[in-house]
Amino acid sequence: MLALLGAVALAGCAVPPPPQQGPAPLIHARIGRTVMVDGPKVTPLAVLEDSRCPMNARCVWAGRVRISARIDLGARSETRELTQGEPIRVADGTLELVEVQPDRRTDTTIAPRDYRFGLRFMGGV
Repeated sequence: MLALLGAVALAGCAVPPPPQQGPAPLIHARIGRTVMVDGPKVTPLAVLEDSRCPMNARCVWAGRVRISARIDLGARSETRELTQGEPIRVADGTLELVEVQPDRRTDTTIAPRDYRFGLRFMGGV
């Protein structure tokens, strides 16, 4: 009986788990513009490849986007390649090129100034 009362008393003292945190927000950047991505500063420099399937076409391969970007980490800076959907290690976490806008179309060409890149840094990994 005392054991049962002790268990009930301890159950009332349980600490609730911390709230679940979702992914870090996307930070949008464009070529030549520096943005703070939850820690590192990132400047997209150039589109190296945009082989995404145009939205008004059928493709066997979805394609990919690769960009060159300068990443500033306090006193040091490095130029790295980012491929959409492939996180890279940066400092104490990962940096990922999550989305690229605008969508490709078969009837237009995207000018470098029109690209928008959605970036996410997940620190402490």
